[in-house]
Amino acid sequence: MPPLLPRVAVVVLLLAGGPAVLPGSPAYAERGGDWSLAPAGGQDGRPYFYLEGAPGAVLEDTVTVTNPGDRARTVRLRGADARNDADGSFAIEADGKSRDGGAWIRLAEQKVTVPPRTRAEVPFTVTVPDGAVPGDHPAAIVASGAGRTSGVRLHLRVGGPTLSALTVERVRLADDGRRITYDLVNRGNTVLAPKLAVRADGLFGEALDRAPRGLPVELLPGRRVTLSEPWPDAPALDSVDVRLTATAQGGARDTAVASATFVPWGAMAGLAGALTALAAGARWLRGRRDREPDKAEPPQNDRELTGAAT
Repeated sequence: MPPLLPRVAVVVLLLAGGPAVLPGSPAYAERGGDWSLAPAGGQDGRPYFYLEGAPGAVLEDTVTVTNPGDRARTVRLRGADARNDADGSFAIEADGKSRDGGAWIRLAEQKVTVPPRTRAEVPFTVTVPDGAVPGDHPAAIVASGAGRTSGVRLHLRVGGPTLSALTVERVRLADDGRRITYDLVNRGNTVLAPKLAVRADGLFGEALDRAPRGLPVELLPGRRVTLSEPWPDAPALDSVDVRLTATAQGGARDTAVASATFVPWGAMAGLAGALTALAAGARWLRGRRDREPDKAEPPQNDRELTGAAT
């Protein structure tokens, strides 16, 4: 059983200078909010939590809710799992049904009222199950109140063997040939920040060569995302092999190849139309010539008359 958590500590800040002197308040002023959520720690300015422990461990930390406003604010706190958005960016599960690291979080209070110009420090524990899989289990602590929701990321790692594994799958070209679409899949148990290199070789030589570059993706373990690469200057006429190579920290690497044929169908259709018109004109001329009488040969009646006179 995890140890009993202490009650919420409410710290009076005595803000004579107003909310601008609150740690972290300028960031929330930019977002237009009147309360903020952040890891406790004051001046160290932690942007997120990082906890690590073996299966069965009980990990502890504290989250701070700051209210710089003139009236009390009530917020509700909960743990949540992390996920990937469609574009591969980090997001928090919105349905509130935690099944992984978010379900291991226990807050001292799930509802806290923060008086004006004060902050509430809420302790929490993360109890790692005995059978937890080693590796990363991204989660977050989420607060909701005053018509909005905010979260603080929790980088949670369970001790044990880790594996960085990444695959590139379903490489294909869009119908217009100007975009390469592909899937990235995290087959390991660590969060990956992948890089991608793109190369295409055709009948007429190299058609594309892009050096490895970082993607705006934070791929969580077991997740799949569908991404695309623009190719605005794809060849008009060629047969190419497109090769995508993805790499990530920990030695993760994979390559996938797709073939594509580029044909200028618009120009081909115009040429085919012109050839069809020429063929039709030739047939018309030939038919007209066949219908005209041979002027070098006298009419049949004239031949008959000539014979009779002879």
